[in-house]
Formats: sequence, C-alpha cells, structure tokens
Amino acid sequence: MSAASEQRHCLIRPLSERDVDRVMEIELQAYPHPWTRGIFLDCMKAGYEFWGLQLDTGLEGYCVMNHAVGESHLLNLCLAPRCQGRGLGGILLEHCFRVAIAAGCDSMFLEVRPSNVAAIGLYRRSGFRLVGRRPAYYTDGEGREDALIMRRDL
Repeated sequence: MSAASEQRHCLIRPLSERDVDRVMEIELQAYPHPWTRGIFLDCMKAGYEFWGLQLDTGLEGYCVMNHAVGESHLLNLCLAPRCQGRGLGGILLEHCFRVAIAAGCDSMFLEVRPSNVAAIGLYRRSGFRLVGRRPAYYTDGEGREDALIMRRDL
C-alpha cells in the first residue's frame, strides 16, 4: 500500500483500557526506555486524552495528551516501528492539534530526548520550536538524558 493510500485508510479513535495490550506492544518495540502499563492506565484514570491510529492492519500508533489553563501537553506520541517514516506521525500530531484547539488551548508543549532525532524532525516540521531543556530528565540505562522542551502556538 502506498503512503498516500495508507493515509486515506487510517482512522484515529479514542483508546480504552482494552487497547493497552497493543499499546504496550508498540511501546516496547519503539522505545529503549518505554512507559509502563501502569503509566498508561494512570493517564486513562486521570482523564487524559488517549488516541489511537488504526490502519487496516490494526492499531499502529497512539498519543497521550492533557490540557490545563489554555495549554496542552503532548506526553507520548508513538508509531509502531514498521509504520514510521510514512507521514502517519504527522497525521496523529495534527489530530492532537485539533483536539487541543477544541479544548480551548492556545499552545502545546512536549518534552523529547535529544537522541530522538526523528521525533525532533517531525516536531520542527510541525511548527514546534525549542524553548528550554530539563537536565537529566530521562533515564537512559547508563545514567540520565536531558529533555528538550518544545512549544507550538495553536
């Protein structure tokens, strides 16, 4: 299936607890330091936005975000490795922008590892700019890694 055809056949839908097994499969495939099942369930219980990108092959990506006082925070955006590099991350991110705007937000923030070059490229292409750094924010197996703080006006 071509990238354009694949994009026409994707569906973004709210996720529920029954989707967490597949979310965990993707998370474990995509990240060397993944979130835990408990983190995803806690986000759901807290009422955070939890969206999935569904292709004919099934659930292939997801995002988690929350909103407060006119700001949105993108906490996690991930695609199954086999689906990366096809423009699907941009589709999911655009959905996040629409959700945040509908919630009355005028900006979106996120943190990203400096080592996640592909994600940084996606975020820059989508209008995010670097606004700060959190020293030693992430664990990296051998120590800590900073987080880049990025912001986008909505």
